[in-house]
Amino acid sequence: MPDITPRYLVPFHPKEVAHRFTDVLIIGGGLAGLRAANAVDPSNNLMIVTKDRLQQSNSNYAQGGIAGVMHPEDNFENHIQDTLTAGGSLCDQDVVGMVIKEAPDRIRELMQWGTNFDKDSGKLSLGREGGHSHHRILHALGDATGKEIIRAMIQWTRKLRNIRILENTFTLDLLTANGVCRGALIRQGQEMIMVWAKQTILCTGGAGQLYRESTNPPVATADGHALAFRAGAELSDMEFMQFHPTVLYIAGSSRNLITEAMRGEGAYLVDNNGYRFMKEFDDRGELAPRDIVSQAIVSQMEKTRHPCVYLDLSHLNPSYVTNRFPGIARTCEKFGINITSDRIPVRPGAHYMIGGVTVDSSGRTTLPGLWAAGEVTASGLHGANRLASNSLLESLVFGAHAGQQASLAATNMQDHYEARQISNPHVASTNEVMDLNDITNSLKSLMWRFVGVRREANTLREALASIDSWRRYVLPAQYTSLQGWELQNMLTIARIMVDSALQREESRGVHLRTDFPRIDDENWNRHLRISKSG
Repeated sequence: MPDITPRYLVPFHPKEVAHRFTDVLIIGGGLAGLRAANAVDPSNNLMIVTKDRLQQSNSNYAQGGIAGVMHPEDNFENHIQDTLTAGGSLCDQDVVGMVIKEAPDRIRELMQWGTNFDKDSGKLSLGREGGHSHHRILHALGDATGKEIIRAMIQWTRKLRNIRILENTFTLDLLTANGVCRGALIRQGQEMIMVWAKQTILCTGGAGQLYRESTNPPVATADGHALAFRAGAELSDMEFMQFHPTVLYIAGSSRNLITEAMRGEGAYLVDNNGYRFMKEFDDRGELAPRDIVSQAIVSQMEKTRHPCVYLDLSHLNPSYVTNRFPGIARTCEKFGINITSDRIPVRPGAHYMIGGVTVDSSGRTTLPGLWAAGEVTASGLHGANRLASNSLLESLVFGAHAGQQASLAATNMQDHYEARQISNPHVASTNEVMDLNDITNSLKSLMWRFVGVRREANTLREALASIDSWRRYVLPAQYTSLQGWELQNMLTIARIMVDSALQREESRGVHLRTDFPRIDDENWNRHLRISKSG
């Protein structure tokens, strides 16, 4: 069907809205955005716009940790090889090498800025997770690494004198003129504001809320992917959504991540009969990469006709387990589960969006004036399957690069305080009242059923037809609420994800086509890229 994606979501005119000017605009307040902010030269005026509070990002909820070569028995080549083994030939080897070789310095920066990583006898405590050949995962507060890193980064970033932070502010669209990004249209409370920026950095995070089963916070509605696409930036690898194998499955409750570190510490995966099944699927057992574990769990659930499998830690030292995983222990206690003796019900859930806005090693997108870092991007680090605990590292490295390069570009531009003639007309709305909740829930269920861990052509086409039907009457509407804008973003990106999954007729990494179960390097050892221009 012809593309019906609107250029701008809402009506606006320069004469009718407020205007602000800044040298560098950062959209998103997770780890990538905060690290980018700290790379901006103090001579540049800087603004951070974040949809919720700074604490509400995927970075904040990262339990597993951050990977880096910090032990004398480990080396860069080991970490590089582990990343390439997980991500396959779609990894950009130069990017992989760059990120991993910068890791120790970026981690030491975090410690200098106040992050308290777990230690054992005065030395950094290094864990191991699926796909890693060595102990190289740094944790904080046991299983609350992201929370501790974000706490320290927010505290450090708020000290910057050149910064303005706008929380609870929604970015509606990027502003473009003559093929260049000029800033963004934002909504703060009831006020519409055109923010004019010399350079803009997109750090909006992921798209996990497209799925019914997800580890992501409510803010992860693919907003950055969608507004970049509407502005003309290129997206890549949108078929690659990584599913975390172990999400707490309690009917009626919110889905809580059960960190991969639990399996790294020796937890078993068993089915409802108590059978430890992972060795049937991979010699590495519970320490196999996430795609393999997720697919194995789904297969075992089907075989046993049971809605979940279980993590079993009953063979481990009880006091060690509770001290190592205090947050998970507290969460499970709410449901009467003692993690030292009871099995924890788990199943896969949407966790990390590997695809995103195409960037180079500096974080530069295909749209001049726009940079990006973190989960919103397709950087080439993860290939077709992200290695555990490489995502916080990616946010640090690319956040630093994008912040530095955008700042340099802004410094080389003269101050120019002019509101350009960019506007969007009002569109007469229909009298039809839509149940946005119902459409959103239907979309999330559809994506989980048909574009989840397993995919095949007939159900992908069915998903495409349903999404196109919703798009026909949702996208042309001009909403006045966050719920409407989020749904439009979700439908925009869901369509691209399904189409990409349908096109890639092979199984590679996290993309499993049951009708094309093997890797096809001859035809598909390449990236799928898409933009509004084609």
